[in-house]
Amino acid sequence: MQKNILIVDDEKDIVELVAYNLGREGYRITKAYDGQQAWQFIRENRPDLLILDLMLPGINGFELCRLIRKQRETEDLPIIMLTAKTDSVDKIMGLEIGADDYLTKPFNVRELLARVRAVLRRWEKPAVTEELEQLVFQDLMIDFHTYEVTVCGIKVDLAPTELKLLRFFITHPGRVYTRNQLLDHVWGNESFVEPRTVDVHVSRLRAAIEKNKDDPRYILTVRSIGYKFTAAERVSPLND
Repeated sequence: MQKNILIVDDEKDIVELVAYNLGREGYRITKAYDGQQAWQFIRENRPDLLILDLMLPGINGFELCRLIRKQRETEDLPIIMLTAKTDSVDKIMGLEIGADDYLTKPFNVRELLARVRAVLRRWEKPAVTEELEQLVFQDLMIDFHTYEVTVCGIKVDLAPTELKLLRFFITHPGRVYTRNQLLDHVWGNESFVEPRTVDVHVSRLRAAIEKNKDDPRYILTVRSIGYKFTAAERVSPLND
């Protein structure tokens, strides 16, 4: 099915450049030139991916991203921020409020296309092997057949990336992984993602599955290195 990409930028030349190149790749394109127009379209005709400038009239890019992540109908909408704001603080803020990727202007069109493909791949439901359908660990159960996760019997909602990250952690308990290693295993070698993105997704995952995300039981931080999934108990298939 043809993917619909919404491009939001008040610079019409940028919109036309991005739209032309994405159109050549077979994507269906919608254009918006301010945050209010974009928000109205997203609520009425949810796109498959949003390419978002930050410096917008009306609702700016940061505010629009927050609105999208607060609404259940749009909370998992993939977002690539494309902006002239090059400060690392802005990049970190963009990732922390929910952007999936961040590209600064001026940009390479081929890199943008690669990032679009990578983000769309990551948001597809993760492939699961037939022999691994359900795992249980302490109070946590993950069902890869139905894409459901429960904690103490209560269902929690995870975005596809968090589900893939949890699957990797729970099937590799006890071993420490750096952020770059997690990017390779979970995001893939072809994706253009900052290591900081791993921290953002780990924080979201902890908020969903931990009783206290500031004192986690499952996903542990190894200072100056990365993360590991606790090996306090054996991870086993639910039907063992």
